[in-house]
Amino acid sequence: MPPPPPPFVSMDAFYLHLLRSCAALPHVAAVHAHIARAHPAASLFLRNSLIAAYCRLGGPLPAARLLDEMPRRNSVSFNLLIDAYSRAGLADHSLGTFARARVSGVKADRFTYAAALAACSRAGDVRTGKAVHALTVLEGLSKGVFVSNSLISMYARCGEMDEARCVFDVTDEHDDVSWNSLLSGYIRAGAREEMLKVFALMCRCGLGWNSFALGSVIKCCSSGVDIAVHIAEAVHGCVVKAGLDTDVFLASAMIDMYAKRGALSNAVALFKSVQDPNVIVFNAMIAGFCRDEAAVGKEVMREVLNLYSELLSRGMEPTEFTFSSVLRACNLAGELKFGKQIHGQLLKHSLQGDDYIGSALIDLYSNSGCTEDGYRCFRSLYKQDIVTWTSMISGFVQNELFEKALRLFQELLCYGLKPDLFTISSVMNACASLAVARTGEQIQCFATKSGFNRFTVMGNSCIHMYARSGDVDAATLRFQEMESRDVVSWSAVISSHAQHGCAKDALRIFNEMMDAEVVLNEITFLGVLTACSHGGLVDEGLGYYEIMKMEYGLAPTIKHCTCVVDLLGRAGRLGDAEAFIRDSVFRDDPVVWRSLLASCRIHGDIERGQLVADRIMELEPTSSASYVILYNMYLDAGELSLASKTRDLMKERGVKKEPGLSWIELKSGVHSFVAGDRSHPESNAIYQKLAEMLSKIEKVASTGGASRVSNDISSREQNLEGCHSEKLAVAFGMIHLPQSAPVRVLKNLRVCRDCHSTMKLISGSENREIILRDAIRFHHFRGGACSCGDYW
Repeated sequence: MPPPPPPFVSMDAFYLHLLRSCAALPHVAAVHAHIARAHPAASLFLRNSLIAAYCRLGGPLPAARLLDEMPRRNSVSFNLLIDAYSRAGLADHSLGTFARARVSGVKADRFTYAAALAACSRAGDVRTGKAVHALTVLEGLSKGVFVSNSLISMYARCGEMDEARCVFDVTDEHDDVSWNSLLSGYIRAGAREEMLKVFALMCRCGLGWNSFALGSVIKCCSSGVDIAVHIAEAVHGCVVKAGLDTDVFLASAMIDMYAKRGALSNAVALFKSVQDPNVIVFNAMIAGFCRDEAAVGKEVMREVLNLYSELLSRGMEPTEFTFSSVLRACNLAGELKFGKQIHGQLLKHSLQGDDYIGSALIDLYSNSGCTEDGYRCFRSLYKQDIVTWTSMISGFVQNELFEKALRLFQELLCYGLKPDLFTISSVMNACASLAVARTGEQIQCFATKSGFNRFTVMGNSCIHMYARSGDVDAATLRFQEMESRDVVSWSAVISSHAQHGCAKDALRIFNEMMDAEVVLNEITFLGVLTACSHGGLVDEGLGYYEIMKMEYGLAPTIKHCTCVVDLLGRAGRLGDAEAFIRDSVFRDDPVVWRSLLASCRIHGDIERGQLVADRIMELEPTSSASYVILYNMYLDAGELSLASKTRDLMKERGVKKEPGLSWIELKSGVHSFVAGDRSHPESNAIYQKLAEMLSKIEKVASTGGASRVSNDISSREQNLEGCHSEKLAVAFGMIHLPQSAPVRVLKNLRVCRDCHSTMKLISGSENREIILRDAIRFHHFRGGACSCGDYW
């Protein structure tokens, strides 16, 4: 054997020096090869050091081969490999090596058992962990602090807190690790009350607190909704008493704790007391200002920007969390201008491709109506996870770009990504708004296959989609199939019946909801009032309105008041409706006045209608809906000169009527039409079918003595070139749908009186059900009658 190179006293010392300087696996392999060639009589200590070097640099497999080749092994040899396998996530290999050590006759020590327990902990294998626990008892090691700490940690990580507490109680001595492991286990299990009891026990035992234990308690106080502010203040006092109030880690955790508990003033005071805050403390304070979303306004926005400016002035580098929190503040406060400036800072720091920040930017631009900017941010991301996809889809839905939302969802599926519950819910809302039931059914099937159908929010989305698509029976069936229902579920099914004119069914479900002791909210009563309005139940509706205010203490919104006005107007109580508006807090809102104007048109009260129209145009001079209602009121009353003046006034003020659009969904897709549309490939067949139906109902109306209806139809339909879009959509549906299937048509505007009369007659002459959703409600035409009772 050659002598060791100076100044080393032995060959082992020389190779140990080389191993300590190795920085990569190839270096260790080179030293290993040199030892095998030049120093075959290497000591067990050197061979164990070689195993440790392999394990340290992430090579448990070559370490295992070396262990197999070693002529002699001890517990250290096996301990190193057991721990290396465990850290590499190879729990089976780790426990296999532990079993091999016991079979080979090597006496396991406390480090062996600790390494085996760590493998059980990482694998969540509590059964094997209990077997190892039994062995430690047999070896007399279970009550030692080192092994007991491993046992507590293993049981805690596997969710067996009763077992962990039992080990803790029977152990002879405890150190900081014992207490910290128990505290962390209770926090992980969500047992906040037990965690606080352990913390109180630490105080009674006079133990010194460390930052880890206090950090665990603060985290518990932050996440627990039932933790009062005075408990958070008591924990803060413990931090000060322990002399750890200068610890920036604890300071940032306490700021977050106070903010989550709603004690923002305490958080601000604590932030100001920190002598040398780092970027983490600044991040906690900035995020704290955004905790109460409803309170984020100009003042809070100013504080956030001041904090951000101070962070930069101190020479600190903002992190991804800093930017995402500031962007969230801009989003909540509606400050697009500041948000764009922060976006510029992101570009400067080359962070625009971060997916977490990307989601915040998408939300900012989408909530501000700048969906194109949000879409560009989405496409610029290096990595698009499901969160960013969901943010972009939700942005499209929020800005009523429903078709783009559906196309983006299809693209998501093409990339092989798995949508989550929030993605599916957003897409279902898009289907509901477009009223594309067939597409919605496909997405519901996908949700069922993915296991999302059991969630309440998914059921609520399905109810909303079916109801908006005109299939109230399917919405009711989905409601009945739900295992768990919340107030949204009940309110959605009540509203669906109300919108379809099924007032009695809506009130029956409302009574069932009250029997189920579900807490009612504003949306529930809105559905009830809508049902009473559409069903002509005046006294019942007024009674429910008073119950909402007096018994439930709910403040009426503009929608509730509009329902009451519509309710009174339907009964012809126009004076009461006007008095109600003047006495309400919404007397200056054009929406309620427009509802009264529609009632004036229905009842032919031209004098009151003129006064109401003047009031609306004073409040909202550019809204086309009011002019259209007034124009139709004059037209129905035969006041052609006044109708002409109204149209001239629209032109003079530059008010343009929104073009009417109707659409219908068939197997081949969604087909849309406008008035006098000739662009459809089957245009000739559509107009031919429409002419046949109009001719048929004209004959029926003439023979039945309905002269006024007959005259209306014959005079307005002589020239089909200008017929309204819903008639074209119905004719197209009649061509392609079987006799038993209802024809479901959607329109963006209120259906006119002529089209309404025509639909009634077509439903009778063709013996078909026609379901028409306009901007106000659903109309179910059956046997020559409509569910609205000719009031809409």
